[in-house]
Amino acid sequence: MQTVLVTGAAGFIGFHLSQLLLSEGFKVVGFDSHNDYYDPQLKAAREAQLLEHANYESVKGRVEESGLLMGLFETHKFDAAVHLAAQAGVRYSIENPRAYTEANLMGSFELLEAARAHPPKHLLMASTSSVYGANTQMPYRETDQVDHQMSYYAATKKASESMSHSYAHLFDLPVTMFRFFTVYGPWGRPDMAPYLFTSAIMGANPIKVFNHGDMQRDFTFVLDLVRGIRLLIDAIPERPQDGKVPDGDSLSPVAPWRVVNVGNGESVQLMDFISAIERASNHTAQKQMLPMQAGDVPATWADNSLLQKLTGYAPQTSVEDGIAQYVSWHRSYYDV
Repeated sequence: MQTVLVTGAAGFIGFHLSQLLLSEGFKVVGFDSHNDYYDPQLKAAREAQLLEHANYESVKGRVEESGLLMGLFETHKFDAAVHLAAQAGVRYSIENPRAYTEANLMGSFELLEAARAHPPKHLLMASTSSVYGANTQMPYRETDQVDHQMSYYAATKKASESMSHSYAHLFDLPVTMFRFFTVYGPWGRPDMAPYLFTSAIMGANPIKVFNHGDMQRDFTFVLDLVRGIRLLIDAIPERPQDGKVPDGDSLSPVAPWRVVNVGNGESVQLMDFISAIERASNHTAQKQMLPMQAGDVPATWADNSLLQKLTGYAPQTSVEDGIAQYVSWHRSYYDV
């Protein structure tokens, strides 16, 4: 039985990934701080389902705590580690950048040091589509330059990409970074648009629509996302012997390191996303049109051809189907 560490296991994505791994016969060590950035009861409800599995082990702690991850890696000898724990959110990074410095930078350092001392076969780390920042050419490709992040959150994620590359090069540590694109679905975070929109629409309250609705996002259904991560666990990067990298591959010429987009592969208008919630909830939105928020970008769109090349898989859930599943869960969990 292979053992996988999932940091952030009580989080939105970590919960779904852990469920998938457990269903496939892996042992999962779930690490999470259960902090109060959003409702800890939601995190506890997610993890309660994971704890029903005999092969799930829960560890509570903060990734930035010195030596904590080192001890876990030494004890468990992980076959793979998937690092999802982070301080998330573009807007909160403007209010509280220190939280991002601690969780995202120091947390990544602690993880890399533990993996250096006790190497798994594959280390996978979450990045974000926000690293593309001011780029305007779409769809975003992993081989694009990403030098102009628009938020401190994105900057810390880009930093973790660079940090992991140096460890991959210096210590021959196989690392895959994956860039998420606007993930949504059941058990989603209450600070994200699907919850905020659905809760307000069903409560007959106005929703905030930024940039006057002129926004596009590559909305990625969470079950599609975690399937992609699961398949990437088996796609272990190897250091090129001659320094040559195939066209379209983000593999480093000097390290067993790669970055992969995990997105739906299409850009959807924000107003169409809102319309899908209206249809699924059978309510009409009251829209408060507002200017663009600081740190945000008008559009995202993933080129997911590298994911398909490496795994044979591409996300398939339409926004209409994904939103219907989210709204159904929202009604049930929040009893509305």
